[in-house]
Amino acid sequence: MSEAQPIPATTRRTLLCGAAAVLAGGGALAVSGCGSTGSGGSAEAAAGPVEVGPASEVPVGGGKVFREKKIVVTQPTEGQYKAFSAKCTHAGCIVDQVKNNEILCPCHGSRFSIIDGSVQGTGPAPSPLPSYQVAVEGGTLKVTPA
Repeated sequence: MSEAQPIPATTRRTLLCGAAAVLAGGGALAVSGCGSTGSGGSAEAAAGPVEVGPASEVPVGGGKVFREKKIVVTQPTEGQYKAFSAKCTHAGCIVDQVKNNEILCPCHGSRFSIIDGSVQGTGPAPSPLPSYQVAVEGGTLKVTPA
């Protein structure tokens, strides 16, 4: 006679994620908190510094958008690097260029300062771009998302 195995307890997270999948008709659905990271946080935030590219690609008085990483790095003065989320705080579009001391969003005209990410002018963005820590190691920019 074999001993009965205990039935694993259903967690609240498992139950809610299962319910969300049923409501979605079985389609792919990204539900916040359904991951198994333990803390419920994003993998990007927990991953530490991200290498974005060579510091030499960021001009003094300008910047560069690293679209695939969703990060923009600026260099307001020589050797002073700043990093921000490239996701506009208005509608979530990815900013596409740095020009005339501003980071520009192509969707609705929001503009942000290369110095602190603050909203410039009359664009619809409600808040500054989130800032990140940036370091140069061996000529490579390493950004730590907040």
